[in-house]
Amino acid sequence: MNAIPVINLVNKPCYSQFEDKDWEILSQHWYPIAAIDELSTQPKQVTLLDVKIAAYKTESGEIHLVRDICPHRGVPLTKGWVEGEEIICPYHGLRYNSEGKCTQIPAQPDLAKISDRFSLTKFPVILKYGLVWTSLQNRNPEVALLPELDTWEHEEHQNILPPFVDISGSSGRQLEGFIDVAHFAWVHHNAFATRENPIVPKYSTTKTSYGLHTEYVSDVSNYPHGLQHLAPKDFLWKRVFDVYPPFSAILTVHFPNDGVLKILNACCPISHNKTRLFVPLTRNFDTTGDLQAVYDFNAQIFAEDQEFVESQKPEELPLDLTMEAHFEADRSSTMYRRILADWGLSKNYIV
Repeated sequence: MNAIPVINLVNKPCYSQFEDKDWEILSQHWYPIAAIDELSTQPKQVTLLDVKIAAYKTESGEIHLVRDICPHRGVPLTKGWVEGEEIICPYHGLRYNSEGKCTQIPAQPDLAKISDRFSLTKFPVILKYGLVWTSLQNRNPEVALLPELDTWEHEEHQNILPPFVDISGSSGRQLEGFIDVAHFAWVHHNAFATRENPIVPKYSTTKTSYGLHTEYVSDVSNYPHGLQHLAPKDFLWKRVFDVYPPFSAILTVHFPNDGVLKILNACCPISHNKTRLFVPLTRNFDTTGDLQAVYDFNAQIFAEDQEFVESQKPEELPLDLTMEAHFEADRSSTMYRRILADWGLSKNYIV
């Protein structure tokens, strides 16, 4: 994929509650903003780091992302529509092509040359795992560091994209909760775990070129309570977490009979305390099973987590490790916090 030229850089919105330095660092990274199947020729507004984006397909099927504002009089382009390969502003009918250049000003149809000031702020597009990914400041998809969900297109694995989850909480808190193994017995006791088995065996966590890698083995089954009988007696469950900061992680769960479930937890930080969570997953077992059951179980798990993420104080994730107490089972989360702090993000709080 060719690098996308910068038409004009986007700045942090004045109403954003991110610290300036934090916003600048986070805006360099890539995030999912919508499911591919959500988009159509009717422009849809999505938000990333408080920046409003118009996402749309042209009639040829190409997906485009532009800042949701017409440079003429500031009207949201999502109030407009698409004709052919162009998006049209509804206020004065200005037309913009796939490069973000204005091709027509109906009030002045004989204008020989339209100023480059009539140009849209475009964002790059990567289509992966059924999702549309973008970055506000990094305009080169060839160097994008996205999580490696290597089974998504594997013929032996079924790929599934459940509905997204909107969380009134920070992306850092949500991601840390996803990699936290000590909360299984207390938060997910109605789903798959039990409060009679709260012990967390020691596990290893290592820093990697992309983030961190954790391997955790326990006797806590990953089957829903209604299917616990499928787990062989004395079977040990291996869970592997690969974390791609700032806000993505892949959980690989090894099931009996060489079954493998992979779950990508990918946050879109809408704002400092609002997250849209996408959860693509794959499995090489029960591939003809009821998808609704998968959606329901997924929704149950994340609803159980959501209650706590939305109630945590401070709302943001403290990167200064002295601000909260930690025990040994927190080794993954403390390493995650250290990585974010090493990036230069604020040590008191981060989204």
